[in-house]
Amino acid sequence: MSSKEEGSAVPPQSKGSWSSFLKSIASFNGDLSSMTAPPFILSSTSLVEYSSYWAEHPSLFVAPASEKDPAKRALLVLKWFLSTLKQQYSSRSEKLGSEKKPLNPFLGELFLGQWEDAAGTTQLVSEQVSHHPPVTAYCIWNQQHGVQLQGYNAQKASFSRTINVKQVGHALLHLAPFDEDYLITLPPLYIEGLITGSPYVELDKKTFITSSSGYTSCINYSGRGWLSGKKNTFSATLYPTGKEKEVLYNVDGQWNDAFKIVDAPSKRVIEEYSAQKTKTTPLKLRPLEEQDPLESRRAWAKVARGIEIGDMDAVSREKSLIENSQREQRRKEKEEGREWERRYFRRVERHERFEELADKVGAEHDERATNGVWVFDEEHAQSMGAPLQSKKSS
Repeated sequence: MSSKEEGSAVPPQSKGSWSSFLKSIASFNGDLSSMTAPPFILSSTSLVEYSSYWAEHPSLFVAPASEKDPAKRALLVLKWFLSTLKQQYSSRSEKLGSEKKPLNPFLGELFLGQWEDAAGTTQLVSEQVSHHPPVTAYCIWNQQHGVQLQGYNAQKASFSRTINVKQVGHALLHLAPFDEDYLITLPPLYIEGLITGSPYVELDKKTFITSSSGYTSCINYSGRGWLSGKKNTFSATLYPTGKEKEVLYNVDGQWNDAFKIVDAPSKRVIEEYSAQKTKTTPLKLRPLEEQDPLESRRAWAKVARGIEIGDMDAVSREKSLIENSQREQRRKEKEEGREWERRYFRRVERHERFEELADKVGAEHDERATNGVWVFDEEHAQSMGAPLQSKKSS
């Protein structure tokens, strides 16, 4: 790459810090998430908020619950999953000009909200259940349609020509009307655009969605295709589990733009989906002053403000206050021989449905990398008086 292109998207006053950052990550040995990034690449959003990207299209999220045919139901799950990818992996770079480094959540940090639209009320709980390693657990549900998604994930970052991120964890979608479950594995990703200073996410390798009803989707991510020249490309197939060659549906396109759903036997295009044209439903949060002190927006308010106005002294000062408070809590817990009590999730020895579905697609049993297996515990959450509406509300 020419020197003219190098750092072309970096603000002039930040070119020195960006060059130093690139050199430091190239020689860094360890988890890159612990590194300090240049101010212009910092996000004022905590990673615990990223769980909300799963359900910014609530009507697509609940649609499978109304489909009686199991193959078509599996296709609707695949369509919903693909619709989440733009929000999860490219919405920030499109909105902010480049991917930003999120705030690292503290243990016990919460993000709570709900969506209201034609699908009814869809609720979100996201909680940082582990700090070493960092793990975020989440549960999203719509009581009216009997749909629930829960899961947890951690990220391990490394450098080899670019920043590579291995996502550890999984999600489980439950459709109560059919007592049906779908295991969703998480894609590895890497960061493009580092040299120019305008980083964005590309997905890598492949992921699976496999159901208890006997259908599996395999999604292959190819980044910027050699033939198309378009970034964020993918190709997916849906087939009866264990019968990869008996493809029922093909889905191809760009997960940040548009894709086509094709009936494989007839080669007929049955739907064209546009991620760019499909509007998201805004997540409703309580006013900052009414939020729990552990809720993300309230806890990080002063840090976020500092980032937004470029006052890095205030950012450093306020971050230190939070980090020192956390260290003191961990010290006190250790002295008293107890562990931080999670509000919405609990650690279990094993999750039989996950193991059953994971074995069908060779997914990792990842409890050691995520400090345990985490499941949503509504009863415990309510007993603690947590600020959460009951699932009985609609």
